[in-house]
Amino acid sequence: MDKQYKIGEAITDAYVPADMAVRAEASALRKANRDALSAFFLAVQAGSFIALGGAFYTTVMTGSVMGFGLTKLVGGLAFSLGLILVIIAGADLFTGDTLVVMGCLSKKVRISKMLKGWMFVFLGNLAGSLVMLSMVHLSGHWLDGGGAIGAKALSIANYKVNHTFIQAFSSGMLCNILVCLAIWLCYSARTVTDKILAITFPITAFVAMGFEHCVANMYLVPAGLILKNNPAVVAAAGHPDLSNLTLSGFLFDNLLPATLGNMIGGAIFVGTIYWILYLRKSD
Repeated sequence: MDKQYKIGEAITDAYVPADMAVRAEASALRKANRDALSAFFLAVQAGSFIALGGAFYTTVMTGSVMGFGLTKLVGGLAFSLGLILVIIAGADLFTGDTLVVMGCLSKKVRISKMLKGWMFVFLGNLAGSLVMLSMVHLSGHWLDGGGAIGAKALSIANYKVNHTFIQAFSSGMLCNILVCLAIWLCYSARTVTDKILAITFPITAFVAMGFEHCVANMYLVPAGLILKNNPAVVAAAGHPDLSNLTLSGFLFDNLLPATLGNMIGGAIFVGTIYWILYLRKSD
C-alpha cells in the first residue's frame, strides 16, 4: 500500500522502478521534441562537461603510487564529475539519449525523430569536447608536473586506439549499460544528493574497468593526437609506439566501434529491457 503523506510533509522516498519508467519515458518525449538549436547547444554543454571529467581523470591518474586498482578507482571517482555536471546542470549526452528508445517503443516518438536527435546530440557533444580540448591545450595544463600530465594523457589515448574492433565494441556496450543505469537510477531521485550518489558508483565502475565511452573519447583521444607532436611529452611517456595514434585510428578503431557499442548497450540492454518490464502494455 502506498504511504500516505500529510499536507506540507517533505517527501523523501525514492521513486519505485515503475514510476522511474514513466519519468524516463517523459524525458524521452521532452528530448525528442526539442528544437534543433536547443538540442545542439545542450549537447555542446554535455561534451564540454564530459571533457572536464576526462581532464580531471587524467590529472588524478598521473603519478599515482596507490597501485593499479586503487588508482583506477580514484580516477573513476574523478571522472564522475562529468555526468554529475550533465545531470545536475542540465545538458544532453549522446550515450544517455539512447534511452529515448523507450519513447519509440511506446509509439510516442518516431524512430526518424530519435535518430535525428541522436545525430544533433552526437555532433554537439563532439563540438563541446573539442572546444574544451582546445582550452585545456592553450592553458598549458598538460605541461604541469614536468609534462607528466601530458605523458599520462598520451598513454591513455594510445591505449584506446590499440583495441581490436570487437574489443572496442564490447567495451562500448558495457560502458553504456553502466552509464544508462546511472541515468536510470537518477529517475528514482528526489534531491541533488540522491542524483550524485546514483551517478557516482556506476560511472566509477565503467571508468575503473576501462570501458569505452564515445563522448569521453572525443576528448581523450584527440588530446593524444595533439600531444604526440610534442617531443618532450613523448619522451616523458617513454617513447611508446604511436603508429596507431592517428586520425583514422581514432575514427575507425575507437570512435566507430565504441559508438555502436554504446548505442546497443544503452538502447537494448537498459532502455528496451526496462520498457518491457514496466511500460509494455499486457493483453
